[in-house]
Amino acid sequence: MEKLKVLLDFGPKQVEVGELALLEKRIYFKFAASFLDGPWDISPYYLKRSAQIQECSTSLFSGLFGVFDDSLPDGWGKLLVDRKLLASGVSLEEINPLMRLSLVGQRGPGALIYQPAEETQNKPAFLALDEMELEVVKVLSDEPTAYLEDLYAVGGSSGGARPKANVGFNPLTNELYLGHLEMPENYESWIVKFRSTFDVSDMAQVEYAYYLMAKEAGLLMSECRLFEGQSGRFYFGTKRFDRTPGNQIHLHSAAAMLQDNFRLSSLDYGHLMECAFQLEKDIAAAEKVLRLAAFNVLSQNRDDHSKNVSFLMDAAGNWTLAPAYDLTFSQSAHGHHSISVAGESKNPSKKNLLQLADTFGLKNANDIIDQVYASISKWPVFADEAGVSRPSRIRVGKALKN
Repeated sequence: MEKLKVLLDFGPKQVEVGELALLEKRIYFKFAASFLDGPWDISPYYLKRSAQIQECSTSLFSGLFGVFDDSLPDGWGKLLVDRKLLASGVSLEEINPLMRLSLVGQRGPGALIYQPAEETQNKPAFLALDEMELEVVKVLSDEPTAYLEDLYAVGGSSGGARPKANVGFNPLTNELYLGHLEMPENYESWIVKFRSTFDVSDMAQVEYAYYLMAKEAGLLMSECRLFEGQSGRFYFGTKRFDRTPGNQIHLHSAAAMLQDNFRLSSLDYGHLMECAFQLEKDIAAAEKVLRLAAFNVLSQNRDDHSKNVSFLMDAAGNWTLAPAYDLTFSQSAHGHHSISVAGESKNPSKKNLLQLADTFGLKNANDIIDQVYASISKWPVFADEAGVSRPSRIRVGKALKN
C-alpha cells in the first residue's frame, strides 16, 4: 500500500485534510477527524465530508477525486513529470497518480500539499527567458536537454497545453527570478507562458491584447503583462491569483468540481452559473459567468473548456469564482465552443446569451452584453497597444466581425 498525507497550506497555517492510499490499483481517501470539525468543504459536490473511507465513482481522474487531480499537471507539466520519472528509472507502467502527487509536493496550484514529497531543486539555472525557451523547444522537439531538472523545477506543476514556468517578479525593479520556491523579498508569484509548436509568433501579444479587451469588458482578471527577452521576443505573464504574500488559496477547477471531461465536455454555461450561484450564494456570481460567456462568444475564444474556469476557497471556507484566465483568440479544432451556451455550441449568439440570463432572472443582461460588445469593437486599439503584428490584427479582426 502507498500512502500520501494531504494538507491545506494557508500560509503560516497548515491543516491536515486526510490521507490518500493506493491499494491494488485502487485509490481511497479518508478525511482526518480534526478536519471535519473545521469550516472547509474542499470539493462540495462529489467528495462527502464524512469520516468514512471513500473511493471516487468516476474513472475521469485515474481513480482520484477531482479535487486532488486538480493538483496534478497536465500538458507541458505532465510531460516534464513523466520525463523526470523515466530518467530516474521508473517505467511508464509503474507511474501512478500518488507518485505524481508526491512529485508535486507543495509546488502545485492552490493550497493542497502532499507528504511525503520528493525533493526538488529550487536554485534557478536560467538567467533569462530566452535561455529557458531554447530548452523548452528542445523538449517539444523530443531532443535531449541537460536542463530537464531545471525545467521541471519551474514548470513541472503547471497545467494547460502550453509550456509554462512559475517565476518570481519584482514590481519595484521589474526583475524576474527564474525559480519558484523561497523567492527573494518583494517578489510576487507569476506564470510565464512560452509558445507551443503550433502557436503564431506573436501569440503573447495577442493574449495580452485579449487581457486588455477583457478588462474593458468588465471581467475580473489577475494582473498580466508582457516580458521582453534579450532577443526582442515577448512572453505573456500573469500574476498567480492562488497566491498572496505569505498565503495560498485553495483552487478547484469547474471540470474537477463537476466531474466533467473537459476534452469532451457536457457542460453548459448554465451549469457554471448555477454552480457559481450556489457557492457564492449571490446572484452576482451568475452575472459574472454570463459576462465570461459573452466575452468568449463574442471574442471567438472557443477553447473555453471547463478547466479554464475555476473557483477559490479562502481560509475561512468561503468560495468565489476565480478571476478569468486563458482568454485568447481560438477557433478550436472542431469549430465549436467547448462549453455550450443555452444548448448551442457551434454558433452561439446574443439570443442564446439572453436565454441563459432569462433562466436565472438576470435583469441587466443587455447591459452586460452591450459592454462586452463595446470592448470587442475596440480590438484594433488593444492590438496596437499590445504590439500585435499586422497579419494577426487582420486575421483576428476579421473573425470578430463574423
